[in-house]
Amino acid sequence: MFKRSFAASSKDRAGKAKKISKKSFRDDATKQRMREALNDASPNTSPSVGGCSPKLNSSIITVAVGKDQRLFAAHEDVLSRAPWFAEACRGQFFASPGQRRINLPDEEPEIFSAILEYLYKGDYYPRLLHDSKRGTWALEDVEGLTMKSISPRPDTEKQTGGLTELATIYHHGVGDYILRDTAVYCTALRFGLPELQRLALRKQGLQSGIDVATILRSARFAYANTPPSDSRLRAHYLALIIRSRKTFKRSGTMQMEMEKGGTQMFFDLFVAMCNHIDDVVEIGQVSPFLGPSR
Repeated sequence: MFKRSFAASSKDRAGKAKKISKKSFRDDATKQRMREALNDASPNTSPSVGGCSPKLNSSIITVAVGKDQRLFAAHEDVLSRAPWFAEACRGQFFASPGQRRINLPDEEPEIFSAILEYLYKGDYYPRLLHDSKRGTWALEDVEGLTMKSISPRPDTEKQTGGLTELATIYHHGVGDYILRDTAVYCTALRFGLPELQRLALRKQGLQSGIDVATILRSARFAYANTPPSDSRLRAHYLALIIRSRKTFKRSGTMQMEMEKGGTQMFFDLFVAMCNHIDDVVEIGQVSPFLGPSR
């Protein structure tokens, strides 16, 4: 499977950026000004990402991700664009430069790599491209494989190849493959990056060739990692299942999932399908029992 890690790329590696001068940490006046600035910053405000180039002159923070403690290096001012990391960096302000470290044992390194790439560049691989003439969105070409701007189309048999594989990751918490953009969305929600949530949702809408089992696993993951108040990702899956109902109603995986029951997702799906039928009836001005209205 072809995977690209932001941390593993020599061109993009955060740890290769300019090192901060040790002299600045010996300057008590500078340290005091930095502490006051951190205390005055609002932890609930997410700075704009991608609006301007980040200043790569702050201290380097080490982030250990996953059970294997894969190490990433990033500038403090870049990490602090996410409110969660701003608070974490604030808590380690007085630690010596070489010991400033944030541990994320429950995160996936590949997903954190996408988060870090977004914080530096305003997007993550593969990039989202806009065709201004046609008014459409698409994902960039990847090794000659064109990511087409079409709605997700679940298949009864799992497809192989670059396009489908790029859309999924193995998630250790799930123990199987899920849609990568769903994991990015949920992680962005935890870190306080609403613009990244919107970006991940738009990218997921451009994926195709995803099998039913992966969609259902990803939907369960979305429900488990988003609150009811954040319904956009949940609604995306409900709409996808309804649009592709001919495939899902023939799926043995879908049948087993529904027989298990006991999840909020399937009640929401029932309500969404009822609303869909009501909309169809209203548009056609046809009663499902009495025939056309007169």
